[in-house]
Amino acid sequence: MTSDRTDCRGLWDGAAVRARVAALAQEDPERERFGSSHHGYLLRPPLAEDTIRLFEQQQGARLPASYRDFLKDVADGGAGPGYGLLGLTEEVDDEWALHDLREEGRRAGFLSTPFPHTTAWPGPGKSGDADYSVRGSLVIAERGCGMFHRLVVTGRNAGQVWFDDPDWGGLTPGPDFRDWYLAWLATA
Repeated sequence: MTSDRTDCRGLWDGAAVRARVAALAQEDPERERFGSSHHGYLLRPPLAEDTIRLFEQQQGARLPASYRDFLKDVADGGAGPGYGLLGLTEEVDDEWALHDLREEGRRAGFLSTPFPHTTAWPGPGKSGDADYSVRGSLVIAERGCGMFHRLVVTGRNAGQVWFDDPDWGGLTPGPDFRDWYLAWLATA
C-alpha cells in the first residue's frame, strides 16, 4: 500500500487495508498496542454513497476525497490511530468529553465554515487569544487526555489531519488523511 495510488478504482484498496489490520490483530493478540483495547482491530462496514452524500448535504460541505473514499471503500471507522477512527455518524456516549465535540461538529454551518488556521496555532493561554476556533474541522479520532485528531473539511488545508491539544499544545498541522492513516498502518 503506497500513498500514490490513484488508479480508476479510487484512492483505497479496501481489501489490502483490511488484511493489514487483520495482521496487526494477529501480531497483538493481547491488545497491548496503544488504543487497540478500545478499537480491537475491528473495522466497521463501509458506508453507502447515499449516506455520505446525505451527511454532506446536511452539513453543506463536501468531505475531502481521501476520507470520503475511505468511508466508501474501506470502513466507517474502527481500527486506527489513537483509540480508533470514529464513524462518520457514530453516536458517542454522552459521558465522554468527545460527545460535546461531536455535537459541535454537527451544528449547522460548523463544517461549511472554512477552517481558519494555515499554520500551527498555540492555543488559548499561550497565544493570548481566547478564540480557539476549530470550525471547518471534524473530530475523527481521540488520542486521550483531552487530545484529538481533526480532519480539516473546509479551508486552505482541507484534507489534512491536525492534532488538537487545546490544553497544552494547541493545533498542529499534519498530513493528508490518507497519508495519516497509512502511516498508522505501517507503524502500528
